[in-house]
Amino acid sequence: MAETSAPNPEPATELEETAVIARDLIRFDTSNYGEGKAKGEREAAEYVEARLRSLGLEPQMFEPEPRRTSVVARVPGRNPDKPALVLHGHLDVVPADARNWSVDPFAGEIRDGMLWGRGAVDMKDMDAMMLTALGDILNSGRLPEREIVVAYFADEEAGGGVGASRLVDDHPELFAGATEAISEVGGYSITVGGTRAYLLQTGEKSLLWVRLIARGTAAHGSRLIRDNAITKLAGAIARIGSTEWPVHLTATTRELLDRVADQLGVDPQQVSPDELALATGSASGFITATLRTTSNPTGLEAGYKHNVIPDLAEALVDIRTLPGEEDAVLAEIARIAGDDIEIEIVHRDVGLESPTSGALVDAVHRAIDLHDPGAPVFPYLLSGGTDNKALSRLGITGYGFAPLRLPEGLDFPAMFHGVDERVPLDALVFGRQVLRDLLLDY
Repeated sequence: MAETSAPNPEPATELEETAVIARDLIRFDTSNYGEGKAKGEREAAEYVEARLRSLGLEPQMFEPEPRRTSVVARVPGRNPDKPALVLHGHLDVVPADARNWSVDPFAGEIRDGMLWGRGAVDMKDMDAMMLTALGDILNSGRLPEREIVVAYFADEEAGGGVGASRLVDDHPELFAGATEAISEVGGYSITVGGTRAYLLQTGEKSLLWVRLIARGTAAHGSRLIRDNAITKLAGAIARIGSTEWPVHLTATTRELLDRVADQLGVDPQQVSPDELALATGSASGFITATLRTTSNPTGLEAGYKHNVIPDLAEALVDIRTLPGEEDAVLAEIARIAGDDIEIEIVHRDVGLESPTSGALVDAVHRAIDLHDPGAPVFPYLLSGGTDNKALSRLGITGYGFAPLRLPEGLDFPAMFHGVDERVPLDALVFGRQVLRDLLLDY
């Protein structure tokens, strides 16, 4: 639902460059509806390509299907002996229904000290931060510490089939020499026990998108028909959607909860995982979902006339499992759905858990400490997924680090795919600076 009162427009002032770029990118409607239906990323890709070229780089554009455009460029580093780092974002966004928003979701409005619009946090903010951080380095005559493969992918919101996944399969040479990657859904601040901390995304759940299919007898709506496809499907969907999956802590989540407990001064053995997750405030919107499998029905389709019993009913379910549990969860979903329900896998992708220590993690700590001294950095498992899944097929270890210092009251996870998506302007400046210093250091 839209907010009860409209936000206040910002007085006309000169915008910082990161906000300008993020606003411009929001104004390209790159909505991705899934299953091959999308408006396309071409204009946004052309904009990014021009920006990269203005930095003296030689970006390449890839369009495996009309208007589904990705951009990749290489930035030389000071130390050619170090492996390359992939710095990547995506240019597509999920759709937005303007009727539910307080602002036009594709206008890129500046109100109440924030940039509003679809993609403001997922992830045209990071797309802009990447450009300005690299610009700060290159325009000053410097180079990052190591070679950077900077990539802007198409189609992330539908699994990357014509974006990152296609480039990994068809053009692996683009990522030659790279061993690690940095992208979205990490680096943002939370408040734990009155202390600001930052989350570094060091893993992500597996992805299973399935379609449930029920078949029955087509008949007149006035007849007594017990072989009703909709009734069968409704029962299966109700059972799956209400399933309470057991808590199972991965190594990443266990470390996060131990760090939260330490911050709160409590014994993690005496406090439940859910209670510790809730102590992270709004971030619990992501974290509670990483304690267990989730199975959410997201679509229903059946019937074509009020007095016709259809012989087919279908539903979509978004299942996110912990890494390595995909087959076991799929078998359990089949058991819950019942013998009358067919299960079709629409998209499946791996879960990831990366090391929570090492040189890159240390560099992230240093970059945060430089701009927010003393603030701890916690590892966490993402409940969703990123294009790091595709890069992992090349042996590239992925992290989520789009640094944002956020006000305590902002429900940041709710912004992802939500209504009135927005990001504070000062958080964009913070992210630009932290990312710049990370690339100079690591």
